[in-house]
Amino acid sequence: MDNRQALGSWLSGPRAAMEDAGADFGYRGEQLGLPESGPGSIARPGRRLGALAVDWGLCLLIAYGLITDGYGQATSNWALLIFFVTGVLTVGTLGFTPGKRLFGLRVVALDTGTVNPMRALLRTALLCLALPPLIWDRDGRGLHDRLAKTVEVRI
Repeated sequence: MDNRQALGSWLSGPRAAMEDAGADFGYRGEQLGLPESGPGSIARPGRRLGALAVDWGLCLLIAYGLITDGYGQATSNWALLIFFVTGVLTVGTLGFTPGKRLFGLRVVALDTGTVNPMRALLRTALLCLALPPLIWDRDGRGLHDRLAKTVEVRI
């Protein structure tokens, strides 16, 4: 690697620079024993954000239409509570929320394959804090998934 490559490596990011230097990171989910693509592979960020947007929109619609009868700060607070309850109940029993199902995603535990209600409670509580999902690891799992020992995969 010459000086121009070293100085310009920040444009493509540290991962690309390391791969150019010969490091092999593998694909997302390889360390977890998941396939590279298809069913059971790690969910991509676009699908995850789409599912989150659908879930939040449904919760906001429920809060707006059934509880507050208008939009204000109270509507957002109720929507967050509905989002929390819906996430705990649906992920803890079915493994997915309505938005995740629509986008073909499922939350699974790394060791057992099914998410018990306590893991769903921890995962959803951390998701509602909004900061843990923004901290990702090499496999694309948020901090909320790492602490709950879960992973979001494609169906």
